[in-house]
Amino acid sequence: MTVISTDKNPEALSLTLVAEFDAGVERVWQLFEDPRRLERWWGPPTYPATFYKHDFVPGGRASYYMTGPGGDKAHGWWEFTSIESPRELQFDDGFADSDGNPTGEFGISHATVTLEPLGERTRMTMLSTFESEEQLEQMIQMGMEEGLKEAVGQMDGILAEHANA
Repeated sequence: MTVISTDKNPEALSLTLVAEFDAGVERVWQLFEDPRRLERWWGPPTYPATFYKHDFVPGGRASYYMTGPGGDKAHGWWEFTSIESPRELQFDDGFADSDGNPTGEFGISHATVTLEPLGERTRMTMLSTFESEEQLEQMIQMGMEEGLKEAVGQMDGILAEHANA
């Protein structure tokens, strides 16, 4: 299984996911860098993502929506605050309206993704921090932890395809 653990820490206002992959750091990095690969795993399988903007530079912004089984769309945005290819990515994350504008609804979280080599494998740590304990609990109740585990669980399949390409 790809996902090794998740840890919710109300005192640190954080949710940490740790996963390992049978691929090198560069190949895992491409799953964040390339929007066509990113949208194949970001979001649970029942809510696939479409990235229509992906300016992958510090200060750049990504805009996306996830489409639910009934055709409903949930819009989101990222603002890349730090990119240290291929080891660390940081971005702010929030909800958006249908034009990609931040709504401020549910606050903003900050994500730090760290990729570490484990021989031929890669360990990914995704640390999400929140503005308040209420925001953290709200995101957990909305299914963020399970959704993130399902999303990351799709990365192995994409890495296997490109290993055989």
